[in-house]
Amino acid sequence: MKKIKIGLVICIVAFAGCYYDKEQLLYPEGGCDTTNSTFSAVVQPALQTYGCIGCHSGSAPSGNILLNTYANVKTYVQNGKLYGSITHSAGFSAMPQGGNKMSTCATNKIKAWIDAGALNN
Repeated sequence: MKKIKIGLVICIVAFAGCYYDKEQLLYPEGGCDTTNSTFSAVVQPALQTYGCIGCHSGSAPSGNILLNTYANVKTYVQNGKLYGSITHSAGFSAMPQGGNKMSTCATNKIKAWIDAGALNN
């Protein structure tokens, strides 16, 4: 009986140590630091990376929406269309059309920038 109790205790201790703790798998966004979200370091590169500027710049921008400058982006921040579109929220045109949605981390960083006043920084 004593050997069974010892065996049971060993099994419990062994299984308690089997915890799924790979950070990359638990938090695929790598923790997503939103503390230094600026227009020049975060927003503008995200808009470029996800193809927003490719369609929304030049002499004939898609939907007549320009996102190639801070002033233009700020307009769509103020009316709520930028965040609504990149998060595919109901009532907004999901962007990019036919493309992959921005990562959760990218949208969280943009939201942090918006919440901090959407400064030209």
